[in-house]
Amino acid sequence: MSAHPEIRPDQSVELLKQLHILTRDGKLNQDSRRKLKQVYHLYQFIEPLLAAALAERPDVRLVDHGAGKSYLGFILYDLFFKSQAPAGTIYGVETRDELVMSSRRLADKLGFSGGMRFYNLSVAESITSGRLPERVDLVTALHACDTATDDAIRFALEKHARFIVLVPCCQAEVAAELRKHKQTALRHSLAELWRHPIHTREFGSHVTNALRCLQLESHGYHVSVTELVGWEHSMKNELIIASYKDLPRRRPAERLGQLIDTLGLHTLRARFFTGDPPTSDS
Repeated sequence: MSAHPEIRPDQSVELLKQLHILTRDGKLNQDSRRKLKQVYHLYQFIEPLLAAALAERPDVRLVDHGAGKSYLGFILYDLFFKSQAPAGTIYGVETRDELVMSSRRLADKLGFSGGMRFYNLSVAESITSGRLPERVDLVTALHACDTATDDAIRFALEKHARFIVLVPCCQAEVAAELRKHKQTALRHSLAELWRHPIHTREFGSHVTNALRCLQLESHGYHVSVTELVGWEHSMKNELIIASYKDLPRRRPAERLGQLIDTLGLHTLRARFFTGDPPTSDS
């Protein structure tokens, strides 16, 4: 039994020490306690998705984009894959080679290397990379910066992933387009929503995530959006979970196009209209 009630009884204390969540003598400081709470809170959302994937096949495959130090990947492997899905694999995609190498060393040290792979790739590169499997069950992208969240969505759509979990991060393209066309747009009273610079930034972020949700729905996904409570230190607190249900596609695709046209975001149309177009039914 752990000396800390915050730590799950099935969690490896050695792993938490290696991730510097616990000190060498097993202590948990306030910053580490907050970090652990964040990852555990997210785990509560991901665990049932992994269980659903496992019910269909034993070799569950999860790709974590913008993995960083792979806190999430290691804890998912320790709590779920190690005992419940030993035939499964977690793939961490990260552009910083030093983090990729340190994650590989840690996986070897903990005996996780049979089920964890780490690659020095951008999210965009991973879409066509032969190092990632053709079939992926779950895609995660937590605070993937710039356009990496959109690239993670493209990756998931290309791989026909059953589940997608996103905590979107800074993506300024929509705000830049709103700013560019501000003088024309101000003829419409709705443009007051983004007239002031701070509103342009915040409204641009909100619109970006609304477009992402419509994009996923236009590919047959059921999408839920919630606040990721527990990430108190982060302004980026939105959690998007998409589950493939083969839902009707035509209406969300129409709404996606209408929203792009209404806001004058024509140059970004190709970013959000990806993959096969929806059929007439659907």
